Amino acid sequence: MDAVEALAERAQERGVQLAVAESLTCGLLASTIGKGASAQEWFAGGVVCYALDVKERLLGLEPGTDPCSPQCAEQLARGVRRLIIADIAVSVTGVGGPDPSDGHPPGTVYVGWADDTGSGHRALVLDTDDPGEVLEASVDAALHVFLDRLA
Repeated sequence: MDAVEALAERAQERGVQLAVAESLTCGLLASTIGKGASAQEWFAGGVVCYALDVKERLLGLEPGTDPCSPQCAEQLARGVRRLIIADIAVSVTGVGGPDPSDGHPPGTVYVGWADDTGSGHRALVLDTDDPGEVLEASVDAALHVFLDRLA
């Protein structure tokens, strides 16, 4: 069973609503989740917020927060969970490459999560500067964060 099938099964079993906040992955995570069985029943939606000011205005990112940081990932997850009224939210932020950004090397990724127990993050240091590979690995990591929260 692949990660999306497992996510669909667990979310339906638990009767939860999921949401995503995407910066780095630009909608790829939501598109991937949307392929899950009966996604309309358990995937509430998501926000793609690439620009820093949108993250601040829409999801409540504190001004001055490094957009490639654990703090940003957690704030985005909390913000989208609140905005969409979801049980569990996951966010993805980081540097896709091929060039560094704001002093962070390509492949530096943070996956944040928020649920009724609080919030947290998972840091990824991917050994690639290929944007496609970074995005693919980031989506996979985000799916597994959801699965961990639903375990």
